Amino acid sequence: MFALSGLFSTTVILSWFGLSDASTTLAIVVGLGATFLIVAAFGGLVNSTIEFVAYRRLRNAPRLAVLITAVGMSFIVQNISLAIYGVNAHSIPPLISTNNIFSIHGVHYSWDAFFVVLVTAPVLVLLSWLVKSTRQGKSMRATSQDPEAAAIMGIDVNRTISFTFALAGALAGVAGVLYVVEFNMRYDTGFTLGLIAFTAAVLGGIGNLTGAVVGALIIGLIQAFNEGLSWFAPGSDWTRSLVFAILIAILVFRPEGLLGERTPEGA
Repeated sequence: MFALSGLFSTTVILSWFGLSDASTTLAIVVGLGATFLIVAAFGGLVNSTIEFVAYRRLRNAPRLAVLITAVGMSFIVQNISLAIYGVNAHSIPPLISTNNIFSIHGVHYSWDAFFVVLVTAPVLVLLSWLVKSTRQGKSMRATSQDPEAAAIMGIDVNRTISFTFALAGALAGVAGVLYVVEFNMRYDTGFTLGLIAFTAAVLGGIGNLTGAVVGALIIGLIQAFNEGLSWFAPGSDWTRSLVFAILIAILVFRPEGLLGERTPEGA
C-alpha cells in the first residue's frame, strides 16, 4: 500500500499538477498539500476495499489464516503496482530546497529533511489525539483488546475495523508522498521498509504510539551510525542484518517492547 501510494503520488504531482523545480513556491505548497489529501484518500479507499474483500470474512478465522491472507494481499498489491508503473524507479523533481538550515561540526541539516519533520510531527499528534481522546479511538482500542466484549458494550466492531483499515491506508499514503519527495520509488520499495517499520514497532511496543516513534528513532540512529561511521561499524552491507538481529533479540528477551506492557497470552 505504501509503495502503490507513493507511485500514485508521482502521477498526481507530475501529471495532474505539473509541478517541477521551476514552479513557484505557492504552486508547490498548494500542489503538495492537495497531493497529500488526494493520496491519503486514495490509500484509505484502497485499504478499505482490501479489508472488505479479503479480511471481513476472516473475522473469526484462526490468526494464521489472516496472516497468510495479509502476505497474499501484499503480493497482489505489489504486482498491481508493477503492472501499472513497471519495474523502473520513479521520482519527482526536487520540489523542496536541499540547502542547509544549519551545519554543526560537519553534520548538515537541510530543508528537505526538515519538511519530513514538519509534516510527520502534526500527523503523529493528530493520530495520538484520535486514538486516545476520541470516541472512535476508544472504540478502536476496545476492539483491539476484546472484540466480543466491545460488541456487547454497543461498539460496531465491523465499522471500527473498517475505519482502522482506512486510517492505516491514509497514513500509508502520506508516508508514500513523503518518501517520493526525498527518494526514488519502485513497486517493491515498501517490502524492506515495511519490515524495518515492523521492527521499530516491535522494539517500541506493539500498540504503543509513543513506543513506535521511539523504536523508529532508535532503528534510524543505528542505521545512520552503521552506515556513516568508519570505526567500529560493520558497514552498510550489514544494516539489514543488524535490524533483524534486533527484532529477534526483542522477540526473545522482551516481546512486549521497550514501552509495552506484558499481558497474559490470549489477553
